[in-house]
This record gives sequence, C-alpha cells and structure tokens, in this order.
Amino acid sequence: MPGGGFCKLPGGSVVVALSLPSPAVEGATVRVLVHAANRPRALTRLRNLGLRAVYLRGNLHPPTPDEITAVLHHPDGLLWRTTPGHAQELWHPIRALLHPERHDRPRTAPELP
Repeated sequence: MPGGGFCKLPGGSVVVALSLPSPAVEGATVRVLVHAANRPRALTRLRNLGLRAVYLRGNLHPPTPDEITAVLHHPDGLLWRTTPGHAQELWHPIRALLHPERHDRPRTAPELP
C-alpha cells in the first residue's frame, strides 16, 4: 500500500498516515501514523525525528477508522507497524522503529548495592 493520506478530525486536528521504507530493515515498508494540529506539522514531526524525505502527495490511502483510534489513544500520537498490516501485529511507538537496539534487549531491574 504505497502512498498515504490524511483525515481531518471534528476538532480541527488531523491524522496523517504514510507508507514509508523502513529505516531498520532493507526493502521493508512501514505504515506510520501521526496525530497533529495540521498536515504540515505532522510532516514536520516526522522530519524532526530524522525521516527527512517525507512528503504527502494526494489522499489515496487515508487512515482507516482503526488507525485513527490507535493513534488518538497513544500518548505520543506517533505509531508504526509493518505493511501490509497483519491483524495480529500491534502498533509500535515510533522510537522502537528509529532505535530498535534500545527496545530489543529485555528490561531488568537495576541491581541494588
């Protein structure tokens, strides 16, 4: 599902959905969702994270109602998952895509002296 799209919400904000090449896996594609005040701000949020060549051309693949619900309920308002989307795969926070090595290791409690 190449491309992307947007959906304007009743409150005036937008949800932008983009299909982008994965920065972590060669040849893979990810679907990224961004909730922001407007379209330019959504793209700026992605560019500030290091995804420089991000553009929204057209509205061929707008976010689905399930995608809108997912991004609205996430505190950061920025999610991703691989495409084509598998119903079993959950949405991931954007930091897991940009810094996978930090999220692969198991979390353990610090040792006390």
